[in-house]
Amino acid sequence: MQDPQAEFNPVPGKADWLAPGLRRILAPNPSPMTFRGTNSYILGEDEVAVIDPGPDNAEHLDALLAAIGGARVAAVLVTHAHLDHSPLARALAQATGAPVCAFGDALAGRSPIMQRLAASGLAGGGEGVDAAFAPDEVLADGATLSGDGWALEALHTPGHFGNHLCFAWDGTLFSGDLVMGWATSLVSPPDGDIAAFLSSLDKLTARDWSVLHAGHGAPVPAPSERIGFLANHRRAREGQILDALTHCGGSAASITARIYTGLSPALLPAATRNVFAHLVDLSLRQQVTFAGELSENAYFYGATAA
Repeated sequence: MQDPQAEFNPVPGKADWLAPGLRRILAPNPSPMTFRGTNSYILGEDEVAVIDPGPDNAEHLDALLAAIGGARVAAVLVTHAHLDHSPLARALAQATGAPVCAFGDALAGRSPIMQRLAASGLAGGGEGVDAAFAPDEVLADGATLSGDGWALEALHTPGHFGNHLCFAWDGTLFSGDLVMGWATSLVSPPDGDIAAFLSSLDKLTARDWSVLHAGHGAPVPAPSERIGFLANHRRAREGQILDALTHCGGSAASITARIYTGLSPALLPAATRNVFAHLVDLSLRQQVTFAGELSENAYFYGATAA
């Protein structure tokens, strides 16, 4: 059986129909963190919503405007404020007259512990934060938007990013970077939060989805299976971290080196961020301790070894 993620290689800038009323346009920003690039979605025909306009790229803006054509743009929707998803929103809004809609700015939705880490100087990693992002309209959890022939519900789903939204369209979910088929999501404090990530996955399991359209990669045709896998993967990673700390403490980087054997060196920084996210959560639950201030460079111990 062919792997749809491995086979996923659309032409950047070309509008591909995924379903009646739904098109995807791939942005030309492939990387180890974005796979083939960012998926931008156009929902509707005569009146449309654009989901995740993507990076600040003039070529991609032209492709989106060409696909929109003479349709009215009701809203420019942003799942979260990473540099590969949100920067083009302002230019698209100015070109179309549509409002930019999101959960909030780049700081919105952070938990208290992540606010404290940010205040201590911890900066985000991975795709990069769009610090200047600010929506015209704030969408609370459960907010609805509608246009000619479509309706969407915003679901606040932090974990990958504090202001992350998924958008529900009947049984279809635009899952941003929370749930993807090509890879597991980066969880990089202070923007990423493992406790929030698992809570958001639990929130999604409460509904039946027919397909997930993610921020990167091919559609996910078995949503419940993928969501369950991601939750189990995180819990298994937590177990690996606790096992690594049973007899010997270490920093997030040294623990990462012990448990991510064979990983490409280019991906080790992101993996270290994921491990640190788990260590923050484990410390809050008093399953690990640490010396000095809580930070990525702190020395962590298993609770029984401290």
